[in-house]
Amino acid sequence: MEFQWPGNLALLAVVGALLIAYVIAQRRRNRYALRYSSVKMIRQAVGRGPGIRRHIPAALFLVGFAVLVLALARPSSVVKVPGMEGTVILAIDVSGSMLADDVKPNRLEAAKQAAKVFIERQRQAKNNVRVGIVSFSDNAQIVMGPSLDRTALAEAIDRLRPQKSTAIGRAIVVSLDAIFEGTDRGPTDPDGDGISSTPGHTRRPEPTRPPKGQYGTATIVLLTDGENNQSPPPLTVIDQAVNRGIRVYTVGVGTPEGAIVTNEGRQARSELDETTLKKIAEASEAKYFNAQTESDLNQIYDHLATELVLRDERTEITVVFAAAAAGLLLLAGCFSLLWFNRLP
Repeated sequence: MEFQWPGNLALLAVVGALLIAYVIAQRRRNRYALRYSSVKMIRQAVGRGPGIRRHIPAALFLVGFAVLVLALARPSSVVKVPGMEGTVILAIDVSGSMLADDVKPNRLEAAKQAAKVFIERQRQAKNNVRVGIVSFSDNAQIVMGPSLDRTALAEAIDRLRPQKSTAIGRAIVVSLDAIFEGTDRGPTDPDGDGISSTPGHTRRPEPTRPPKGQYGTATIVLLTDGENNQSPPPLTVIDQAVNRGIRVYTVGVGTPEGAIVTNEGRQARSELDETTLKKIAEASEAKYFNAQTESDLNQIYDHLATELVLRDERTEITVVFAAAAAGLLLLAGCFSLLWFNRLP
């Protein structure tokens, strides 16, 4: 325990002075009592004296005053406090198919807007949820690592531009890198596919899978139209998330019938591959959401907030000491009035 105003603890000297004064007063009282030879007769007439009971109100008063002094010093301590905390990685598909306009104005712009709404709500909630941004097309990259800087995150999302193919598997691997900063993957496994590029090299032991129903404090939100066309296949790498207790929520952007996409002068029909996205979510014990409009996307992000957890935080506990002091002083007054018809 620490004190923000430790100088106020000097008032404890007053408590010591009061204690000394009380002891002196009691000795003087006993000295005066010995002058009367009939003390024994008086006690027999009125019954036994108050005994130790007469010291209880004074003791409560002195302890209460001491606790009040501690409150004036503004104590603080590390306590368990509830709060929203953890890490959320928003993996956003920036492939050419995300230019389809079956979600207005198009899939990519709607996804970017929903992601910014999610970030803004974390700001308003004033929680400790760190958000990171991963973009993926024919490859995946960390646009911004997990951060509490909501303004920088929104600016990073605004910079996303449509590119080429869709590599959902790579998005999962790079999202895990953003969470763990590569601590679970050796430098000789740059592809994250479990194969060492150095002959004879032994990979680090795989992390122990947490018990069923228990998860890490990090979450991946994979937002895509679901048409994977790059290696590795997402269902071959999802175990890397599962073994770390990381749930991968998938959000399918677009309508089942799809739309015609024009990119670099070429036209193609882009359809939503819900089957793959559902399997990814089910494998990590998460959920799949379908978003056909920008409004749907905003509602999905409402369900993706992290759960309430307890964390260690240094908090001022003056109110606890003040309440304890008030209780002790009140008890001292009540006992003194009840037993002796006076305040201590």
